[in-house]
Amino acid sequence: MSDDGGSIGTEAAPSTVRALDSPESGELAQLAAVFEDLQYVLRCCEHLVSALAAPEQDQVLVEALWTGALVGYVRCFSGRTKVLTSDDVKTLDLDAEMAGLHPLFPKLRDHYASRHVNPREAFTIGIAQANDGHPTGVAIVSAPRPPVDDPTVRVLGRIAYGLSGLVDSKMAAAQERVLAAAREMTAADLAGLPLVRLDG
Repeated sequence: MSDDGGSIGTEAAPSTVRALDSPESGELAQLAAVFEDLQYVLRCCEHLVSALAAPEQDQVLVEALWTGALVGYVRCFSGRTKVLTSDDVKTLDLDAEMAGLHPLFPKLRDHYASRHVNPREAFTIGIAQANDGHPTGVAIVSAPRPPVDDPTVRVLGRIAYGLSGLVDSKMAAAQERVLAAAREMTAADLAGLPLVRLDG
């Protein structure tokens, strides 16, 4: 698949593209969306490895990249699209420890993308006391939550890379099915389909 809208069955760039609404095209569209998400996860992980190795870490950048990577990764396993399942992770060439981190990523996604809980720090409110025991003020005490580390990022990247190959092979087969279905249509049928703009 190419980044500019890959197609099979033609040598030259197409002069016209028609929108096809069929079970086959719907399946391919879902596969393409998951493949793009996995590529996004990989890019986030690549940037994270560099960000974590920097002498002075930019914690805002690290959290943003890690949150984006987790959200994108977990979305690939949506029960609505059913493109990938946990069983697909088991088919990858991973050791048990790496594969065992897969169930952790949805929990981390919920933690970092929570609408209700600060993912960076836990806060405790205390009362400062004088020597005689009387309250003298309020203390806000924060405890940092464990940050993401390089090995965990690399595991996520390794899994995303393996799944990208799996989805890519599924896309190739799905493209063949879409093309076969289109070849059963007449030129008049194809001409009646909506045009797809290719100029962005």
